Amino acid sequence: MIIVMRASASVKEIEHVTSRIDELGFQVHLSQGAERTIIGVIGDERPLDRAMFEVMEGVERTVSILPPYKLASREWRPEGSVITVGNASIGGPRLAMMAGPCSVESRSQLLEIAYAVKEAGATFLRGGAFKPRSSPYTFQGLGVEGLEILAEAREATGLPIVTEVMAPDKVELVAEYADVLQIGARNMQNYPLLQAVGKTRVPVLLKRGMMSTIEELLMSAEYILAGGNYDVMLCERGIRTFETYTRNTTDINAIPALKHLSHLPVIGDPSHSTGKWPLVIPVARAMVAAGADGLIVEVHGDPEHALSDGAQSLKPERFAALVHEARRIAEAVGRMV
Repeated sequence: MIIVMRASASVKEIEHVTSRIDELGFQVHLSQGAERTIIGVIGDERPLDRAMFEVMEGVERTVSILPPYKLASREWRPEGSVITVGNASIGGPRLAMMAGPCSVESRSQLLEIAYAVKEAGATFLRGGAFKPRSSPYTFQGLGVEGLEILAEAREATGLPIVTEVMAPDKVELVAEYADVLQIGARNMQNYPLLQAVGKTRVPVLLKRGMMSTIEELLMSAEYILAGGNYDVMLCERGIRTFETYTRNTTDINAIPALKHLSHLPVIGDPSHSTGKWPLVIPVARAMVAAGADGLIVEVHGDPEHALSDGAQSLKPERFAALVHEARRIAEAVGRMV
């Protein structure tokens, strides 16, 4: 339920309403805009009588939120959210361009790619220090050393860092280095991890699980939002279907659907959704045209010798071409890169 306060509502009246919500055992979420304060009542609302709030001083009206994802819904926040990270942003008219290797392999490798993607137009540097792999015998990442290299690359280029966190007990460590915490597809429904990143105030990039519905993705985002971390962005990275030619099946439908249902920014991942570098640029075009607020793309200087995901990685010059094409398409749909 949402309680919409009058424009003239005083601080005392707002505090009285929130105190009453607390007394009833519900969570309170405040959204204070330029003209109105909106109070979210989070919990099982079935025993609540909306009339008890409508008669309180300063209350204009109450509104029931029908979707189970309360804080992620457009009913809670009609306007789209914009997440600010340093001098960059996600949401709004400008698209975020996140680029870098799947894994941090060495200091020289990452710094070379960091400078290259920045020159090409990237606004964020992505790279994995801890890598969830299907096989226990493949490269698992450099761990803390990788985080330190990412921090050095940020210092050198000014690009904010996007990197994955895999376990609740690693959240505090990774948050010391990361500007954006990535929750991978395999961990989308790792609820202890979602609760742990919800307690931080570091922005979160939440990837859709490979077999998850749109509603399941939004419910996972709800876990983070309910913890008090409102800086959440969603990522469409392809889903598993019967098709075997591509790594996954790109669900372009999900981008406008998520934008319709939720105020959270939506990032497109054409690398994981295709698994083949020749398909990355065409699918990226479609994601921008469909309304994505940004792209996250894997870029490697020598894909043939990459320690992970070389087949879907673009060389720097191809990433530059992607940015050029994304810019033209963004302008056609009223956005910019």
